[in-house]
Amino acid sequence: MDYVKLGNTGMDVSRLCMGCMSFGVAERWVHPWLLDEAQSRPIIRKALESGINFFDTANVYADGTSEEIVGRALKEYANRDEVVIATKVYFRMHEGPNGAGLSRKSIMSEVDKSLKRLGTDYVDLYQIHRWDYHTPIEETMEALHDVVKAGKVRYIGASAMYAWQFLKANHVAERHGWTRFISMQNHYNLMYREEEREMLPLCREEKIGVIPYSPLASGRLTRDWKESTRRSETDQVQRSKYDAMANADRAIAERVAELAEKRGIPRAQIALAWLLHQSAVTSPIIGVTKMSHLEDGISALSVKLTPEELTYLEEPYVPHPVVGPQ
Repeated sequence: MDYVKLGNTGMDVSRLCMGCMSFGVAERWVHPWLLDEAQSRPIIRKALESGINFFDTANVYADGTSEEIVGRALKEYANRDEVVIATKVYFRMHEGPNGAGLSRKSIMSEVDKSLKRLGTDYVDLYQIHRWDYHTPIEETMEALHDVVKAGKVRYIGASAMYAWQFLKANHVAERHGWTRFISMQNHYNLMYREEEREMLPLCREEKIGVIPYSPLASGRLTRDWKESTRRSETDQVQRSKYDAMANADRAIAERVAELAEKRGIPRAQIALAWLLHQSAVTSPIIGVTKMSHLEDGISALSVKLTPEELTYLEEPYVPHPVVGPQ
């Protein structure tokens, strides 16, 4: 496993990040395909044994049960000083007033709840899950700075927003001498490349770490176009991300399949290898519900694509509506 610095920091993260949205109590969330704790633990252990030290979850995933599962597994299987635990805050965690968002009240409450569920004294990377249009960014950035100074968080990051919002947040922090965002978790893969317009150039210029989610387009880059899975049949989120441009995206999926067959490797390795070849990308977040998904991710690290192959995969892409920022 290779390790790289996360953005302009001295913290080492594995070239792959384990996405933990797949772990949790299915009855507590919208996805029936989640892995319970008994199913999740072997995957987390295998990831650690393979050298992955970077784990990303969120307070909202399976109503906090993802954090609980990940926390217990890492406590048993890993050296806390070596692993990097990332979690997120923003989405609704309870009904009624102050149940969501990025107010000072919400951040101060939710970081403590995440620490308790994760069973740790600190989070390495605390990320805002979305932009909060109802809270001044000054309030959010000061609160995040305070949880860093309190020792509860080591670094802060952001996810899925417009480039102007990301730049504004860091400008506010810099102006006040507060902690700046060091990473961006954004939506980026062969079927969705709108981030190449503004966000990725911004991250390169500012030395921001890029940890893209949905690197395989919720599995659409890994299987025959008409093939379905339990997730594809029940996951309304992935449908909202990809159904609108399905006709245009089919050509991309077919080229991935063609190149995979030519190389004699699974399609997932081709799609992930393309992402790993992008200079702005630090550590793609891979979701795993089968051990083979983890194995494909690790194998993709050694897949080298030629410039001609990269161009061939990219050629069918057409502009897409923005998906991710709210």
